[in-house]
Amino acid sequence: MEEIVMNENLKVQSHHLERGAYLYIRQSSMRQVMENVESTKRQYDLRGRAIGLGWRDDQIIVIDSDQGESGASASWREGFQKLVSDVGMGRAGIVMGLEVSRLARNNADWHRLLEICALADTLILDEDGVYDPSNFNDRLLLGLKGTMSEAELHVIKARLRGGILNKVRRGEYRCPLPTGFIYDEVGDVVLDPDAQIREMITHFFETFSRVGSATQTVKAFAREGLLFPSRVRNGKQVVFQPLTTSTTMRTLKNPRYAGVYAYGQRLYRRTVDGRIQLRKRDPKEWIACIPDAHPGYISWEQYQHNLKILEANGRGYDPARASPPREGAALLQGRVICGRCGSYMKARYADRRGQVDTWYVCSQAYETRGERHCQSIAGWPVDGAIGELIAAEMTPAAVELALEIRKEIEARHDEADQLRLRAVERAQIDADLAQRRFMLVDPNNRLVADTLEREWNDKLRLLADLQEERERALREDRVALDDAIRDRLIAMTTDFTTVWHDPTLPNRERKRLLAYLVEDVTLLKFPDEGETRIHIRFRGGRTATLTTQNPKSSAQQVKTRPEVVELVDKLLDDYICAEIADILNAKGIRPGGSARRDQADAQFTDMRVIYLVKTYGLRPRYDRLRERGMLTKAEACAKLGITECTLVRWAKYGIVKRHAYNGYIGLYEPPGPHIPAKQCSRWNQLVHRAETVRRLSSSKCMAIDERAVV
Repeated sequence: MEEIVMNENLKVQSHHLERGAYLYIRQSSMRQVMENVESTKRQYDLRGRAIGLGWRDDQIIVIDSDQGESGASASWREGFQKLVSDVGMGRAGIVMGLEVSRLARNNADWHRLLEICALADTLILDEDGVYDPSNFNDRLLLGLKGTMSEAELHVIKARLRGGILNKVRRGEYRCPLPTGFIYDEVGDVVLDPDAQIREMITHFFETFSRVGSATQTVKAFAREGLLFPSRVRNGKQVVFQPLTTSTTMRTLKNPRYAGVYAYGQRLYRRTVDGRIQLRKRDPKEWIACIPDAHPGYISWEQYQHNLKILEANGRGYDPARASPPREGAALLQGRVICGRCGSYMKARYADRRGQVDTWYVCSQAYETRGERHCQSIAGWPVDGAIGELIAAEMTPAAVELALEIRKEIEARHDEADQLRLRAVERAQIDADLAQRRFMLVDPNNRLVADTLEREWNDKLRLLADLQEERERALREDRVALDDAIRDRLIAMTTDFTTVWHDPTLPNRERKRLLAYLVEDVTLLKFPDEGETRIHIRFRGGRTATLTTQNPKSSAQQVKTRPEVVELVDKLLDDYICAEIADILNAKGIRPGGSARRDQADAQFTDMRVIYLVKTYGLRPRYDRLRERGMLTKAEACAKLGITECTLVRWAKYGIVKRHAYNGYIGLYEPPGPHIPAKQCSRWNQLVHRAETVRRLSSSKCMAIDERAVV
């Protein structure tokens, strides 16, 4: 013993005593800190060793900030990092630890400390003695101790891990259970005895099977006003809260709900900086996967099918994406193939004049090579043709389908009402419990009585809200399934086309129905012929081919029909533009601009007729009248020898004939062989002269007719 003390004193030099003595204290867990106090006392007692070697008490620096931290790595131990930093800066003359395992259980951290101590000429002290890392023999001994410390940690872990894995392979290791499962008295996994929790989880999986999307499942729960159960972390209490997308994904991907005992689904590794890295394992790499280990809410086949649906929904950028049906108007969403390059076409929507148009676009060449789009095809003619074909295919099963729709709607409403009833029953139980607690308290103890009374009132208020919500939902469901809707469903049995074109039927349901019949649709556009060829491949191998007309361009749609232009040309011989407009409107003829959706009620006006005359180069009515020998006002006045005022009055009373060529100006017929002369209107009024002229004109016409007969 005296020889050991002498060797220690020989290693401690004066330059060591000039620097500080660092005492590092650590326990592996907080439980050891609280229970294994003797080990902590032994570590603090090393201060006496340092004082015995010559260090003053004020030179001893104690680092005990890493209490309750594992020594497997130094990345999360701030005290050890400070120790290494001070040693590297030459502040430490000696580093003290009860044993090597207190400083590090990792060879990388331990040898890094030895290297720095050797460079800084710092000694290391443990319970067995003092070591100089710059000395080969001491360093060899310290290296062996570090290796043994790391091996000891590995043996401890392997011993504990081996026992756990042995129970895991038998399916007996108890893991935290998801919401909807509990351990019974003997340790077996059973369904939660709470009926509301069981029914809500069952309804969750049924809803996902119906809508085929995690987001749509969340929307369905929000629309129905349902709350999803969730177990409080590290507790047995279950709370009901709105369903979220993360909860939906976590529930769908948990194999426990399929009655499968699974362990080792994830692999945890620590990075260089000490953070935990997570990697999901393939089901084939799971440590344990025991089907039918306990009761479940769905089957193993349904669980795998749900995973395939989620995987397909997540392939947003894949060429062939089997996405779930959505609310958009594109009937062939995810099922259209380009007839030129064979790539899957994408659905695009364009908002034009207040209406959303559907287009199927093949953008594969543009996205990969920067070239122009392969095809861009209007979707509404294609969807219309496909809809007519599906309606014709489904006609024999229309009666059964309508009845199934009615049954499904009623079943959904009954199921949602049952879940709301469970929530009301739970609130009633809580209110009764709060009432009993209030009744048992001493009335004189107002501090407790007031609190319990307040809780009772809160429970009663919650119960009233839930009852009111259930009654409101029942009224809405009753309205949704009133006699009118029942009659309409029955009427739909005679013709499936009514079902397909029902405006209240969501587009998502049409796409779901289409998915059961059609595998894919290939489109090939022929611009020169103005048509699109549609090749439908049904499930089972049967095919069909349709042809639709491509929609006209905007300029072609608003262009006036040639027969209308021809009719306007004929009417210009006898009518002005305003009269022509009235004639066209009376015949139900509409201008070309009425093809626009916002001008469906447009009619002809004099300006529209004038525009047609100028656009199509029709001869104006003025030229037509002049060709027939009509005279202008000045010419007629000169030939009759009267003033313009008199000419206007004569035209008014019919003594001369006036032919209008617009709404304001007209031309006059040249006078016959008997030119009317101006007379004094006092003795022969214009009214009488006009009557005489008409009488003479009629007699001449009769004479001409008689000569024609002879």
